[in-house]
Amino acid sequence: MIEDSKKVQFIRVLEPQQGQRIDNFLIRHLKGVPRSRIYRLVRRGEVRINKKRCKPAQKLEAGDEIRIPPFSGVTAVPPKKLGSGMRQLLEKSVLFENDEVLVINKPAGLAVHGGSNIRLGLIEALRQMNPQWPELELAHRLDRDTSGCILISKNTIFLRYIHRKFKEKSINKQYLALVHGKWPKGLLEVQAPLLKHGASSNEHLVYIDDSGKSSLTRFRVIRRHQDSTLVEASPVSGRKHQIRAHCKHVGHPVVGDQKYVLKGLESPLRNVKTLCLHANKITFMMPGRNKSTEVEAPIDPTMASVLDNLNKK
Repeated sequence: MIEDSKKVQFIRVLEPQQGQRIDNFLIRHLKGVPRSRIYRLVRRGEVRINKKRCKPAQKLEAGDEIRIPPFSGVTAVPPKKLGSGMRQLLEKSVLFENDEVLVINKPAGLAVHGGSNIRLGLIEALRQMNPQWPELELAHRLDRDTSGCILISKNTIFLRYIHRKFKEKSINKQYLALVHGKWPKGLLEVQAPLLKHGASSNEHLVYIDDSGKSSLTRFRVIRRHQDSTLVEASPVSGRKHQIRAHCKHVGHPVVGDQKYVLKGLESPLRNVKTLCLHANKITFMMPGRNKSTEVEAPIDPTMASVLDNLNKK
């Protein structure tokens, strides 16, 4: 199947589409077009909103005019069909559900959405399982190897609401992280600006840089082991790879992290391949309610196995 458009397309954003990210809007509109191609169009400035360049995360407003450039020769790769094993796993991973939102305990190793070399992510799988929810969308993201709580919006009205709450920093997320070494007793928070580097093979990494975006993570020690520490990490800001980068910055990278690792690290756990980072709790307010909703996720079995072995020592 070839997705082909030889003319510039202009699309007017409707009220129900307000609040969507431009990248998610394009992914839905250009069905089957590889995400890498869509992101490239946005980065090059070929996609415009109201005649201005945009970033992938820009939120749409009702009445916005989106310009999509002509393109051709794009091979549309359909999502992989959901297997029975994955279907059963996701059915067991539902932590909370009502008419507006679904909270899933995302398994480690499952990408939140498809992309280059990934034909089936969490959101595509959930859409196959629930065709009655045509507006099903990720409310936020988790790294592929991070397990735990993730919010899935069932409609664009709730999606706009929850995005606003994230922006207001009124949603609390807590993670459990097993880090190398002995976490200092007085280290309760790490505040260090993070900058994305979009070059070569490091395009998916962030670095501590004074010119980056302000980032704050609060930490609390849960349990100390001989060569590692289990900490609770609460990101106040929601930057990409924030916890992982901050842990490395203070000399205590997350166990199993292959991207944010210290050179010459000497640790009995240096050969662990499982990223020991789990989004164990999320707290948010449903629209029109005065009481917070708190959802907790059991630790992923692979990380739990690492912790169990440490507890036996």
